[in-house]
Amino acid sequence: MPPTDLGLDELLRYRPELTDPQDFDEFWRRTLADARSHGGAVKAERVTEQYSLRTVEVDDVRFPGWNGEPVAAWLLRPRGMDGPLPVVVTYLGYCAGRGLPTEHLFWPSAGYAQLVVDSRGQGHDTPDRGIGDGTQWVEGFMTKGIDSPENYYYRRLITDCVRAVDAVAHLPGLDTGRIVLTGGSQGGGLSLAVAGLSGDGVAAVMPDVPFLCHFRHAVRIAGEGPYPEIVKYLRWHSRHRVEPALATLDYFDGAHFARRATAPALFSVGLMDPVCPPSTVYAAFNHYAGEDRTMTVWPFADHSGGCGSNPPAQLAWLHGRGLGPEL
Repeated sequence: MPPTDLGLDELLRYRPELTDPQDFDEFWRRTLADARSHGGAVKAERVTEQYSLRTVEVDDVRFPGWNGEPVAAWLLRPRGMDGPLPVVVTYLGYCAGRGLPTEHLFWPSAGYAQLVVDSRGQGHDTPDRGIGDGTQWVEGFMTKGIDSPENYYYRRLITDCVRAVDAVAHLPGLDTGRIVLTGGSQGGGLSLAVAGLSGDGVAAVMPDVPFLCHFRHAVRIAGEGPYPEIVKYLRWHSRHRVEPALATLDYFDGAHFARRATAPALFSVGLMDPVCPPSTVYAAFNHYAGEDRTMTVWPFADHSGGCGSNPPAQLAWLHGRGLGPEL
């Protein structure tokens, strides 16, 4: 495939017409209200000693997500700093779970608290009990419940991610006025969704090479990665399920969430990315509602290169917006 689907000059102007579902906002208001109605406590257990860490404290967290079901997370923070600390809520890439706390040491080493949110069904610690059509045809999560927005897998996962922000208020030593969202690929798309649904509850968002954006275009041009799962499904059901499936995806499109997000945003894009083609990233970026938005462009990066981004530059960007820890 060509190194980029559009030239950079075209990408900078790429702002496709979007058609949000008429009940998009009501759908998500109802979804989140239902999740919150189940209640449930946020629980944290100190587990630092299990990992022989000397400069970072680790809590094993469980908070109520979709349907009140417990979602696993790691809470890491620098030892000896009581707070209130700014907190980086981290969402994960496709088919990745929260892993081990030793995989997430950059932000607590820089003076931040970090909440690493497990992805239901993708990791080992948060099962997905949801049901829906589509799973019998294609492996993966992209078509799981694609028969309707009510059943779609990402309704449950995005709800979990919003509830992670809710959980911050119940964890001691964290500053609810300095919540930063970040993640790469799927994690980037999830951070956009939460930014669009959480309003003033988010201080900044840093989506790296975000996935789950501009679905109707992405399924036609992505050469690798999860989008082809949808293509395979639609190929089998091309006679009668194409438009209903695309209509379901409209409720979970990062470009639609971006139009509702206003927090300062630092995006990144890889111009040779076949998994999240740059035009899909720019569709979200150019529709982003917040005035303070910046794109880091990696001209020769594929998906893995763009997904790595540049944490020191992110750190400097946050400090420039008054979102650094008080060391």
